[in-house]
Amino acid sequence: MTVADSSSGNRIPGYWPSRWPGEDGGPRRTQTPRSGGGLGIRPGEHLEVTSRDALAATMVVVRDPGEVYLLRHTAGDKAVSWVERIDPESLEEIERSPDLAGGPTWPGGLAVHENGSVYVVFGRHAHRLGADTAPIAVRELPRERPYNSFVVLPDGCLVTKDFGGTLPGRPAPPTEPTELLVLEPERLDIIARLTLPERSIARLSADGDDLYVVGHSTLFRVNWNGRALTLDDEFRPRYRMLEGQTYGWDAVIDAGAAWFLDNGEGSERYAGTFRGQGLSNAPLHLVRVDLETGVVELAEICGKPFGVIANPPTIDPERKIAVGYDSGNGVLAAFSFARGGLEPLWTREQDHACHILRFADTGELITGDHDRERMADQVVVLDIETGDEVARADTASPVQSVLFPCPGFDRDVYLCSFTTVSRIRVVE
Repeated sequence: MTVADSSSGNRIPGYWPSRWPGEDGGPRRTQTPRSGGGLGIRPGEHLEVTSRDALAATMVVVRDPGEVYLLRHTAGDKAVSWVERIDPESLEEIERSPDLAGGPTWPGGLAVHENGSVYVVFGRHAHRLGADTAPIAVRELPRERPYNSFVVLPDGCLVTKDFGGTLPGRPAPPTEPTELLVLEPERLDIIARLTLPERSIARLSADGDDLYVVGHSTLFRVNWNGRALTLDDEFRPRYRMLEGQTYGWDAVIDAGAAWFLDNGEGSERYAGTFRGQGLSNAPLHLVRVDLETGVVELAEICGKPFGVIANPPTIDPERKIAVGYDSGNGVLAAFSFARGGLEPLWTREQDHACHILRFADTGELITGDHDRERMADQVVVLDIETGDEVARADTASPVQSVLFPCPGFDRDVYLCSFTTVSRIRVVE
């Protein structure tokens, strides 16, 4: 096994050399910028927010300085997506792609490839766009269901998978196991495929040519050799071991392990907030799977039933801290793994649900907190070592963000919700 992108920065093979070329900062989902520093908030400074209405915004990625791309989509079984290049300060649209063929709705993915193109997977279609958002290639994907994003491998190939979860308003999830597809980057031709033993709800993660797939009950490892995908039959750790425990979401590959959160059942019940929407009888856990031995370790976030999440934890390999959350019960919790095991470090009540952005140099975490009484989503900067609040501001979104942050170019951060895109910057 290899570590293709370190937390300290530098280029990720396959991706454009920007500080945030794809969701979660890269295929290992370390949620840390590839270059540059953190916000570095000092006494007397605060957060200033610029927001714009943007229904069904999913994520922002950045290319060269000043080049900011926003992925959006419509709803329903015949939804379309599009990409906007937006002004990095005002957030207003500069360029827009045409409507891109999609399909059944589930948030897709956006990345800037090392070849300079912008790629989108949404619904049952993959698209290649130029830096000016003009279409170059499109590929319809084989299954009539959403494909929830993709990763780029070191050789430039894209890997995607169908979404194996329940869609909002649907009675049941699909029964077929998940199929992985490898797309070559020029014309998006499907050049390899592999059906896994289980369906998978989580997004893919990758470490070099090793793909990690959180299945419905098992973590799988699949290798790409440039021609074919091969399932590692000797690595099949089962993480669902407790009565009432449900499936896991996206995995972070760091510190010698795959880390994710379980009890995703009920995430399709999102109602502008995840608070009170969980269905799992067992408490929600931070899951750590050793990548060498396959040993699984579980740590309860708060010990309460009916928790729910739809996103990954964040891991700080230098400080040896893991941070997870339970969006159904409104709790964030940190664990130290400095002495091997997962030891509780701090906990706080906070209605967080989105992906976390972690600044490695400053130890700042970009998190969310949804105020249900005011119908206001807030951005909250935390200190990863103590859990102390450093700064807070309203984002202008009335709904809780369950989506992706992105670092900006100058002590700023972009956030998306299903109604709003916001830029948060540090000012005196």
